[in-house]
Amino acid sequence: MPGVRDISADAFITAYASHLKRSGKLEVPTWVDIVKTGSYKELAPYDPDWYYVRAAAVARHIYMRKDVGVGALAKFHGGRNRRGNRPSHHKDASASVQRKVCQSLEKIGVLEQTENGGRRISQDGQRDLDRIATAVVEAQKEEEDEDEEEGGEEDEE
Repeated sequence: MPGVRDISADAFITAYASHLKRSGKLEVPTWVDIVKTGSYKELAPYDPDWYYVRAAAVARHIYMRKDVGVGALAKFHGGRNRRGNRPSHHKDASASVQRKVCQSLEKIGVLEQTENGGRRISQDGQRDLDRIATAVVEAQKEEEDEDEEEGGEEDEE
């Protein structure tokens, strides 16, 4: 059975974000339309569903590793701080946003806290993520089969 490690990050995050949005279980804060995701950003995200995408990315990131804290997530989602005519440096993303995403995922049972304050994937969460990964692999196989059938029809003409 294919798992999260077997498919591309982009395909999985897109599929899991749409699953989270469809299910309606993920509790989205009221401030998501106005908040910046880091102090180095100039504007809030253009995508209205960015919270679901970030939640999917955080879930995948924690799935791939054993134990992750909010600081590591903030560092991972950080970016380039443009400092005018001085050289750019890395700046961490907002830890508050990462914390709220983790808390939302904990409420729906995907994540759980560890003894040392980090977070890890729960058994239910691992089962959900593997199920989504399997669905993505099956959808990709169906697309490949359709492409092969269309290619075969063109050769016959």
